[in-house]
Amino acid sequence: MAEGNGVLIIGETLGDELTLASQEVLAAGRKMADDLGQELAIGIFGDVGGDIAQSAIAQGADKVYSVTSPMLADFQVELYLAAAETLCKETSPSIVLIARTNQGREVAPRLAFRLGVGLAQDCLEVSADAATGRLLANRPVYGGNAVAVVSCNQTPQVAAVRPKVYVPLEPDASRQGEVVSFPVDLDDSIVRSRVIEVVKEEAEGVKLEDATIVVSGGRGLGGPEPFAQLEELAKLLGGAVGASRAAVDSGWVPASYQVGLTGKTITPDLYITIAISGASQHMAGCSGSKAIVAINKDAEANIFKEARYGVIGDWEKVLAAMTETVRELVQE
Repeated sequence: MAEGNGVLIIGETLGDELTLASQEVLAAGRKMADDLGQELAIGIFGDVGGDIAQSAIAQGADKVYSVTSPMLADFQVELYLAAAETLCKETSPSIVLIARTNQGREVAPRLAFRLGVGLAQDCLEVSADAATGRLLANRPVYGGNAVAVVSCNQTPQVAAVRPKVYVPLEPDASRQGEVVSFPVDLDDSIVRSRVIEVVKEEAEGVKLEDATIVVSGGRGLGGPEPFAQLEELAKLLGGAVGASRAAVDSGWVPASYQVGLTGKTITPDLYITIAISGASQHMAGCSGSKAIVAINKDAEANIFKEARYGVIGDWEKVLAAMTETVRELVQE
């Protein structure tokens, strides 16, 4: 592609709203567009209402492309990929940002390949050098033990941004923007895989990634049964339950509980870890926590290097005492 201009976000919707992850990327894109003195646009796919477009403008977009086709009613990777490729080639942005959600993981690398460029994956921060127009991205390397700053030398510059590392902008209803209809002609023959069934997991209470308080358990719990005790404490605190990869891989809890480099990124006000050693892969998913409280019998566990408060001891005794104290405080 020729040298482009502007920042384009490949948006994602859930129902009649932009996903929180896309709102976060809008915040990142707004700062980059301002630094470059360029336009910020977002592509919204499917038959979406005007309310979504207006909310995107209120949260920073200068232009909204309503990418429409009867085949975009539900997410299907080949069709969304073809639509995103067409949008990028016809609008020629200099930078393309995508949230690294489950959907973004499917689309971002394929889109970069189709455009003949590289991909800055799993970015913790993105910025733009006003002098050169180059995208600079901070991303974890060596299993999260270090952060590398990478730049893209091809156009468009494509980056996938990790959820929960940016805060969405406060909506400004007075902002003005342009909504552009962008119909695409898609061929059903390009579909190589089809969604046969969608099974929704029933969830109660606060979503893990949105919780302000999270209580997580690790391999040291010894089995699935103790997670009922974690659920009890989390419920008293109005929080959610998480887990380390080891606990998930052991089949003790669903994959949706996993916090870490290959799980969910969380940024709670309070993160209580129980029997979690604090491996770098786990910490990569919770490093944005405002306060970490660690409970572990191993005084040398890495988690104590990251925690603001630590308790060295038998988790069963400590957890029971903590839960009882919280219950008394809640009842007062």
